[in-house]
Amino acid sequence: HSSIVHAPVTNVVGGNLVKVAAWYDNEWGYACRISDLCAMLANRGW
Repeated sequence: HSSIVHAPVTNVVGGNLVKVAAWYDNEWGYACRISDLCAMLANRGW
């Protein structure tokens, strides 16, 4: 996963805006998304 949502501090502001608090690890998230992209391209025969 790219980030982990911190549910206890995630809330709705003004009735129509969701404020999400999340922890993000740039290197791990990027590596996971590149892996997902490679798998998708392989499944499409690229």
